[in-house]
Amino acid sequence: MEENKKVVKGGEFLIKESDFNTTFTPEEWSEEQRMMSDSCKDFLEQEVYPNLDRIDSMEEGLMPSILEKAGELGLLSISIPEKFGGFEKDFNTSLYINEATGSGHSFAVSLAAHAGIGTLPILYYGNEEQKAKYLPNLATGAWKASYCLTEPGSGSDANSGKTKAILSDDGKHYTINGQKMWITNGGFADIFVVFAKISDDDNLTGFIVEKDFGGITLNPEEQKMGIKGSSTRQVFFTDCKVPAENLLGERQGGFKIALNILNIGRIKLAGAALGASKKIIDNSVNYANERSQFGRSISKYGSIKKKLSEQVIRAFATESALYRCGQNIDLATEELLASGMEEAKAKLKGVEEYAVEAAILKVYGSEVLDFIADEGVQIYGGMGYSADAPMERSYRDARINRIFEGTNEINRMLTVDMILKKAMKGQLDLMGPAQAVGKELMSIPDFGAEDETLFAAEHKYLKNFKKAVLMIAGDAVQTFMTTLAKEQEIIMNLSDMLIDIYIAESMLLRVQKIHATKGEEASAVYVDMLKVFFNDAANRINLNGKEAITSFAEGDKMRMMMLGLKRFSKTAPVNTKEARRRIASKLIVENKYCF
Repeated sequence: MEENKKVVKGGEFLIKESDFNTTFTPEEWSEEQRMMSDSCKDFLEQEVYPNLDRIDSMEEGLMPSILEKAGELGLLSISIPEKFGGFEKDFNTSLYINEATGSGHSFAVSLAAHAGIGTLPILYYGNEEQKAKYLPNLATGAWKASYCLTEPGSGSDANSGKTKAILSDDGKHYTINGQKMWITNGGFADIFVVFAKISDDDNLTGFIVEKDFGGITLNPEEQKMGIKGSSTRQVFFTDCKVPAENLLGERQGGFKIALNILNIGRIKLAGAALGASKKIIDNSVNYANERSQFGRSISKYGSIKKKLSEQVIRAFATESALYRCGQNIDLATEELLASGMEEAKAKLKGVEEYAVEAAILKVYGSEVLDFIADEGVQIYGGMGYSADAPMERSYRDARINRIFEGTNEINRMLTVDMILKKAMKGQLDLMGPAQAVGKELMSIPDFGAEDETLFAAEHKYLKNFKKAVLMIAGDAVQTFMTTLAKEQEIIMNLSDMLIDIYIAESMLLRVQKIHATKGEEASAVYVDMLKVFFNDAANRINLNGKEAITSFAEGDKMRMMMLGLKRFSKTAPVNTKEARRRIASKLIVENKYCF
């Protein structure tokens, strides 16, 4: 446990340094974990990719049958305890499986809805009787699950839902009436996790509703831009009678269930987005190597190399942060279990501890996938726009991820809000570091000799990036106090700065570890990635910082803060062109994502 104490807690990345020795990196997956990942990819090759057109045409019974085959392989039960027919793997392994299945287009969405938000509320909040009744059949895919939270008038503001549940006079059942929309797997689900308000309660309560209870009707399938093969329907509950014992968790505890399951859903979405990103990179480099123009393959041209290398850098960055966070969640869970906390509660608390990082990863992972898909279309050129080539589907299917699991705008605001709330509760000391930055602004800059050892520059830049956020956030809080939440543009700027900091630090920790274990030559291309990312992150942090400062500061205060921002976002020049070419060359030679 002594080693675990070195791991920073949720949100602490802003004020504390992490040690690469205690940071998990994807290079450390075990043979068993890699085999599980490979079997998932084999499943996609055999059952999903050959049937993508059939899936997208919503062929009757096809998606449920594929889910059942996935259940036979155990893909639906990674997190379910062995006594209920599952594998009972840790959180990071479940993320890895999400990545492995993430390139499955509509199937990946149906799988995530079933095994994630459809099953996990019962796993974490169900009593023993509920778990024993539902989990074994959910583990095999004999029963398919869906999650009914969103309503026509309540999306991001989920607790404003109007669906009602009334307890019968004899106390034996609840009668549910209401409407839910955007329900993934709605067309074939056997089990609905439904959120409703009992009588005049202020907060939602969760219920496990079986389709066979009756009183459930469905609208036709939604016609969507992408993920056309995932069933998405409106679900109507009309005098749906639910046994009282099917109340999930505590009365009025539904909103907490929804929030905690969303925390899990957010980071797992980043895992799926990573898997899709890597598949698109494979397709991009394959096509670039095969396609010839002006007498040579287009992969030999600098503009294409830049696109390929940037795809790789962003995927690698996502991966570095994703599994760092996943391992932190596992370590936090282990500590809570060791303290005597009940298992399901410890697992939820472990995820809740890193809710800030989960929101960051959801935003970053989904936007990286969008970028990679967009560049993939461009690399394919005219064929990228054709439904006969893979990019058209990838491009359309990627777009939903910035809306799923809370829009990226909501998640950006949550990132800042959760950090400030942790500070107000005394869980995070932002005041001390922010005051230290204020004093530093008034002092003469240190012009001492630069540390020229490998990674010293990046560590210095990272410290300064954090100072830039602390400076601006500290002043914004003082200026606006309780009305800061209304200044959404400033919050977005701060959030984007925080995202760049967390991702950059995760990359640095991973590349340091690769260098320490594999040596200078083997790590050279990763160092290139790191330098390009830091160079570009510094530019983004500077731009976001300027936008935030000029939004609220004036006169001498603005001038002082702008000077501070210039100091804190300054980096040495990097030849990004040559670095990107070296990254692209490795990708082009291997003809697949190989990092």
